[in-house]
Parts: sequence; structure tokens; C-alpha cells
Amino acid sequence: MKIKALIIDDEPNNIENLQLIIDKYSADVFVAGTADNADEGAKLIRQHEPDLVFLDIQMPEKSGFDLLSALPKVNFEVIFITAYDKYGIQAIKFSALDYLLKPINIEEFQVAIEKAKQRIELSKQSRNIDNLLEYLKAGQKGGAKIALPTLKETMYVRISDVVRCEATNNYTTFHLQNKEQVLVCKTLKEFADLLKPHDFIRTHQSHLVNMNCIKSYLKEDGGSLLLENLQKVPISRQNREMVKARLSAVGN
Repeated sequence: MKIKALIIDDEPNNIENLQLIIDKYSADVFVAGTADNADEGAKLIRQHEPDLVFLDIQMPEKSGFDLLSALPKVNFEVIFITAYDKYGIQAIKFSALDYLLKPINIEEFQVAIEKAKQRIELSKQSRNIDNLLEYLKAGQKGGAKIALPTLKETMYVRISDVVRCEATNNYTTFHLQNKEQVLVCKTLKEFADLLKPHDFIRTHQSHLVNMNCIKSYLKEDGGSLLLENLQKVPISRQNREMVKARLSAVGN
């Protein structure tokens, strides 16, 4: 299956470099056109109806996110190309999408291409893009959602609905406000990094807690947290002082 792709990047050298990488390492992908700004990129998308778009995030005047927001429908896969941008990358990770950092690593490129091929072949709907745009509109807090890839589907859950996360080997179980439990095929560490700006705290190697769901600090057994749903979450010895400090900061 041939994949029709576009490259949208404001730097000509980056476009040329990516074309060379595609030609050398991905014979199934052909580049139908390139653009150096968001407006020209939108025209190309309407003209070519691509399967895949390599999209730079940071461009003059309008970003890659602005381009996607302006489209009536996103019915193609996107691989973001970006220099390190903490918020942009965090938003992309929240939506379970792929990105490549400049300069492009060949192995990471090949992994992203294979994922894109699978999604295109399965004609998967671009729910992840929709969630990305919702996340950007909502801001880092508020009503933002996180994508939770399970074995059967990808669920989109409001961050405020997550009570806690619990490690199970290389999986993570999300405990939600409605008492539902969602087993996700990722480690707790990855979610701890993502959710830290959303008032989540790592109390233990196996536990991550939404601070907005904490009812009280219990001194028993060396310290634990009582949640509003009356569940108890342990606090490890090495995390005890950090947890106390975070809770004190909230109280002030």
C-alpha cells in the first residue's frame, strides 16, 4: 500500500532532510507536496487529501496546531516534527499521537511510520487529533482529557475524573470517579510525568494520586492517604516528606 504524504515545515533544510529520510527508509511513503507555512499547508491538504502529514509545530504566524484547528475535518494521520517544546510534546503525549524531535532519529522515524501504516490500514478515525485540539482549547487544566490505550480500544477520560493510578507490572490501572477501572498498556512512570502538572502526586512506587481527591492524611502505619472514596493509599518512606510538603502547600 502506497501512503500519500505531505510535509509542512517552515525550514527548507528540514523539508529536504525529511524527504531524503523518507526516500531512503520508507519506500511505501511518497511525498505529494510540501509547504512552508500553515496556510499553504491547509491548501495542500485540501488539494491532495493525504493519508499522512508530517507537521511542524512551531511555525511563524500560525502553528501546526492552528492549522489543524482551522480544518473542518482531520481524516489523515499526523506525525509532528518539532524542536523540544515542553507543552507541545505534553499535549501530543496526552493524545497518544506520534512526534519526532529535530534532528530526526532514524529508528524513531521508522517506528512512527509503522504505527501510521497500521492506523491507515485499519482506517482508524482521528479521535486522537480531536482530543489533542480539545486539550489545547481546555488548557493544561480544566476539562482536558487524556487518551488511555487499552488492549481493545483507546478511551478518552477527563483528567479530573481520575482518582488514582496503580502500577501492575508494566501496566497501569486507572481508578475513576465512577468506580470504573481501566487497565492501560503503559508504565506508571510515564503517567506520573504527564499528570504531575495536573496536581497528581507519586506517593509510592506503585501509586499516583489526584490531590483533589484526598480527604485526609493518616499517621497510621507510617503515613497513608485517605481518599474521598474512602480508599487508602500507602506512602513510601522515601516519599513521606515530599507528600507532606505538597499537602502543606495546598493547605496554604
